[in-house]
Amino acid sequence: MAQQKGFISFLVERLLIERKRFDRSGIYAMTQRTMAYNSNKIEGSTLTEEQTASLFDDGTLPKADNYYRAKDVEEMNGHFLMFNKMLDTLDMPLTQELVKQFHHELKSGVFEDRANGYAIGDYKERPNMVGIYQTVKPSEVEGEMSRLLSWYNENLERGTVNMSVLAEFHARYESIHPFQDGNGRTGRLLLFRECLKNNISPFIIEDAKRSEYIEALKEYRESNTVTKMTVLFESEQKEYRKRCQYFLTE
Repeated sequence: MAQQKGFISFLVERLLIERKRFDRSGIYAMTQRTMAYNSNKIEGSTLTEEQTASLFDDGTLPKADNYYRAKDVEEMNGHFLMFNKMLDTLDMPLTQELVKQFHHELKSGVFEDRANGYAIGDYKERPNMVGIYQTVKPSEVEGEMSRLLSWYNENLERGTVNMSVLAEFHARYESIHPFQDGNGRTGRLLLFRECLKNNISPFIIEDAKRSEYIEALKEYRESNTVTKMTVLFESEQKEYRKRCQYFLTE
């Protein structure tokens, strides 16, 4: 446990320092690229890891045989901004307003969403579904989010936030689906943030584990359990820690 807390302290310190400097060579840049690429890829982005890195490093995209999809570029940039917002507000409590601010950073520059009349930085105004599953109606979102955050804050006060609590928090959040679009990306960012806040090794759900992730969300919707989600999170913890190991050695 002490070793884990040491790692988290190091990680938070480096993320904050390198974010302030906009360091493109350290653990902050690696985390930005890895999370933005994988979280957007899970949602159907066509950008590659190389293209994501180029966009983050200098705002350009390498020459490609095919056209770039504007929405993919806009959402990738939005994810970079959302991650920065998360670091800049790390000392703040998790509230509905803060979650909305994260969503605003992700989506405010996406032309297609604005053209479709989607609420940006605010809860959805139209019912939406996830595959065959209905989500919470727009009129009920605020109340359900209030209940979710109250439950989570009770765990915070008791000091009982662990991987299974985070798994349930995420599954409930995704079942509510509070925004018109961008729910998965904001939800996965919240997981990373709350790990840092609670001295838990953070993780990034990689696109290679997309099928396991979808199955874990399905398990919760159908049986109200988070066994698969917890196992996935613990597996991805190890993968992110491996990525970080390079920066922990001289």
